[in-house]
Amino acid sequence: MSKKVLRYFVALIIYSFPFGEGREGVAQELNCTVQVLLQLQKDSPQQESSADKKIMQTLQQSVFEFMNNRKWTNDVFQQDERIESSVVITVTKKNSADEFQGTIQTQARRPVYKSSYNSLILNILDKNFSFKYVEYQPMEFSENLFMSNLTSVLAYYAYVIIGTDYDTFSMEGGSPYYQKAQTVVSNSQTGNDKGWKSFEDNQNRYWIVENIQNSTFKPMRECNYKYHRFGFDAMAEDLFLGRSAVLQSLLLLKKVHESKPSSYSMQLFFLAKADEIVNLFSRADPAEKTKVMELVNEIDPANTTKYIKIMESQNE
Repeated sequence: MSKKVLRYFVALIIYSFPFGEGREGVAQELNCTVQVLLQLQKDSPQQESSADKKIMQTLQQSVFEFMNNRKWTNDVFQQDERIESSVVITVTKKNSADEFQGTIQTQARRPVYKSSYNSLILNILDKNFSFKYVEYQPMEFSENLFMSNLTSVLAYYAYVIIGTDYDTFSMEGGSPYYQKAQTVVSNSQTGNDKGWKSFEDNQNRYWIVENIQNSTFKPMRECNYKYHRFGFDAMAEDLFLGRSAVLQSLLLLKKVHESKPSSYSMQLFFLAKADEIVNLFSRADPAEKTKVMELVNEIDPANTTKYIKIMESQNE
């Protein structure tokens, strides 16, 4: 199935959106920028050597090729349909010549119909990232077994990026890719690296995909779909109707908040969406501003200081 058919079939029905025949070539799913930073802390077991910067540059290129050149799905992607995403690896500790620790931040963006605007849909900072890397070593990964923590973490986030993107175009459309991410989690249970096990933390890789597939969080996936498809994608035709649809989608999150207040999944949603919500509703009418303020202050109190700007801004 064409990836454009999969992601845009609803838009095709509603807007007579063109397929773009005549373009040649098939690309992989991700258009992922990669940055590897070496910022060793003072308590790093080993300090930076003259060769380390070159190793990090090689690692950056290897990660770039791993994310962008691998085929992650069976769908057909055109070059301009690739999912805009980014990975930033910050190495803060060097435990040996080929063992490193640090963080990995993953972001993804989704295009809005008839607009140059890309909506941030994913923003995860993973602080439990350790890996082994020898310069020029092959980046090997298998869906069926654990081969290295480096490629397992990268593959995990590739599937989460794709799953999140597909969820915004069709209801629970990302399920197959969350399941693949879950398989990566299961395969990684035998290792000693942090971030994969349920008992280590309630804000790690295990819980991201565990929660997203749990029925308790189903309203969040419905929100993610309606927020983008009936909210932002509709604004080119009717800004007021689209903004109202965004508010109605956010109301679905009350169910999740009542069951799992301050859950990691809700934190991740608003980490990506809080600023966007502020920008969207800052020019709404007073009644709509009041409604959204009451809602977000209830379900996302951590960002209250951001949401104050909604009431301070001038209406359209």
